[in-house]
Amino acid sequence: MARLANTTERQMFYGATPLIFERANQLRKHQTESEKLLWEILKNKQMLGLRFKRQHPIDKYIADFYCHSLKLVIEVDGKIHFNPEKIEVDRERTAIMENFGIIVTRFTNDAILQNIEIVRTSIEMICSKMIFEQTRPPSPLSPL
Repeated sequence: MARLANTTERQMFYGATPLIFERANQLRKHQTESEKLLWEILKNKQMLGLRFKRQHPIDKYIADFYCHSLKLVIEVDGKIHFNPEKIEVDRERTAIMENFGIIVTRFTNDAILQNIEIVRTSIEMICSKMIFEQTRPPSPLSPL
């Protein structure tokens, strides 16, 4: 896939295959109501000027929402994610993403549908903290 020749793009997708890109494209066409609602808040750099992408390929996974500049994934979890087997799969998926230096945060469908302003504020706080941590100067070395 010529599109991934660019190093930055390769880094953004962490080795995702063409099949994962195709699946992501299909998921974009069939969003859940909670994903649609959250996307209305994240699209067009509305969240602190940050660019979020929806259904973003990362390795063998597809993140619901991804901000590359912060290396932040936002996952939207439906009831199936409370199934014991799915909980374990989600833990493994999160661990793999964390190995890439990505932070993963999760919100339930119900939280988004019932309390979108609280979810928006939570995401804004997470992003603000991450921006601050990226921009603060390193602490001075202590004397030997």
